[in-house]
Amino acid sequence: MSITDYSAALKKGKRNYQLALAKGAYPYLPALDDILSYTEVAASINLGLMDIPLSKIVGTKTAGRTNAFSGNFMPLLSEKSEFATKWSSLYNHQIDDGIRDPIVAYEFMHRFYVQEGNKRVSVMKFLDAYSIPGTVTRIIPKKTDAKEICLYYEFMDFYEVSGSYDVWFSKDGSYKKLIKLMGKSPEDIWTKEERSAFHAACEKFGKAYQAAFSEKIKLSASDALLLYMEVYGYDKLKAQALTELRDSLIKAQKELQLVEKGSQVTLVKDPESAKSSILGKILPTTPAPEDLKIAFLYHKTPETSSWAYTHELGRLHLEQAFDGKLKTVAIPEINTENQMKDAVDNAVAAGCNVIFATAAQMVNQCVRSAIQYPKVKFFNCSVKVPYSSVHTYYARMYEAKFLIGAIAAAVSHTDKLGYLADYPIYASLANINAFALGARMINPYVEVHLDWSKLKKQDGRERLRQDGMLFMSDDDMITPSHPTREYGLYLKNENGELENLATPIWHWGKFYERIVRNICNGSSEANTSKKETAINYWWGMSADVVDVICSKKMPHGTHRLVNFLKSSICAGSFNPFDGLIYSQDGIVRCKEGESLQPEDILSMNWLAENVVGSIPAFEELTEEAKLLSNFQGIYKTEE
Repeated sequence: MSITDYSAALKKGKRNYQLALAKGAYPYLPALDDILSYTEVAASINLGLMDIPLSKIVGTKTAGRTNAFSGNFMPLLSEKSEFATKWSSLYNHQIDDGIRDPIVAYEFMHRFYVQEGNKRVSVMKFLDAYSIPGTVTRIIPKKTDAKEICLYYEFMDFYEVSGSYDVWFSKDGSYKKLIKLMGKSPEDIWTKEERSAFHAACEKFGKAYQAAFSEKIKLSASDALLLYMEVYGYDKLKAQALTELRDSLIKAQKELQLVEKGSQVTLVKDPESAKSSILGKILPTTPAPEDLKIAFLYHKTPETSSWAYTHELGRLHLEQAFDGKLKTVAIPEINTENQMKDAVDNAVAAGCNVIFATAAQMVNQCVRSAIQYPKVKFFNCSVKVPYSSVHTYYARMYEAKFLIGAIAAAVSHTDKLGYLADYPIYASLANINAFALGARMINPYVEVHLDWSKLKKQDGRERLRQDGMLFMSDDDMITPSHPTREYGLYLKNENGELENLATPIWHWGKFYERIVRNICNGSSEANTSKKETAINYWWGMSADVVDVICSKKMPHGTHRLVNFLKSSICAGSFNPFDGLIYSQDGIVRCKEGESLQPEDILSMNWLAENVVGSIPAFEELTEEAKLLSNFQGIYKTEE
């Protein structure tokens, strides 16, 4: 039987050899000595005995045995050779007793090269084993700015705590992201049980991934594993059976293909770019308003959250805009992913075919539910989320904040303005900087003193008052259960008297109305059928989803200025992030004669030079703020 198996292995080797020649590739195993001959080595380290993943063993240490194997480690020598006899003997030994003698190998750039035990590796690869024991010496290349070298140094940091060779990522920051998804800290040393559990999860995932797609998706199993953990969580990955995991991967194929192509996010910046589809008008599958039942999911209740309140006003507007033809339902107090799953399941069971999840924290369960219910359209209120199963939406509130900053500087009699921010997330940083730039356009000497409302045991609003800030930019909306006039831009004089001057407005109702009309008219962006890209509706003043309301007591000249700037922004002739812009650290963020691109604005993680204050550390945030910042916070970029 062993000779028969050798013949089968030989056939695989010859097939791989011929395919390599046809592609103009080297048909034999690469030799590490040849690779190192043009590589600058920094050091070598003895790693001792370990289980080496067979998929990571790619070549030999020296050129002596290279021609005996094809590039997939299958044999190339005749069945009558001494080599074939020894290979067959090893095969029988593995079948009867198991190969226990460790091989000797070198590791370089996360790949292994065999010095002793090439035939053992060949046999184990033929049997589709996952790993083989071996004593390993690591060869460390000199550190450079090359991407692969940087990734390797990130891996070595990961290996120091994990002792794992099970993953190799193509994107920087992935190892820290993996550790975070596992609920661990980068400095935590893994226990033997944790290493074993992770090893088993990776082995299972690799088999399921191969069974689900074979060669259909070029995305590596490690990169796919990270996405799967991000969507489904590490605990579910460990608990799933192989067949269940394979089925889940098949359902998530669209998301994996998106990551494979670079996780492209298409920004729809103007509702008019979402033209009606001719096919949508012809085909009977295009829904009418009467066919729609829409669920709105809230993290808190509209009574206790100004954010939920603005979206609840949007839901009510939507019902009025369609004269009651469509039905909506609001589901509040969704604080966990299990509650989110139950809410979606109940909404779908009740006939909802469109779901708006109004908090960024809900996005992962949105993706899981969208995969489970492919006929339901899912939307999540967030930015920079690269999932094609769920469309995201957000307003360009920074345009309104720019106007608020200009108003504040125009009516203020001091060079100091206060700004109270809530969460250090992408959109929030753009709002702060737009306010500061708008103020500086009117008064080049103005300073914007920044503080935060979501810090542990600290009252940012009170600190700004103690610092003498009379003119304040505060929350955008009131909370019904705690009514106050401390919202928008206001003047609070030394006697405690408060005067509201202006406030930015989120017109979520108009936003939802436009999205629903896109669905009804067959817009290609509204129909979640695009597999190659994620869609993010990112509308602003030109779409009438963002505005500024000013006090009638504001000076006439300031009113004229606001109307002029508003018209210019709507017409596209003025960009708040235009011209020479410096950040606090003196770096030029935008050059003279240029404008920041949308990606620059969405990824903003710096403060303008006239902002006095800083971005808080993650540890300083409240638990609620940490939860949101995990999804939309600038800390992800820093990692």
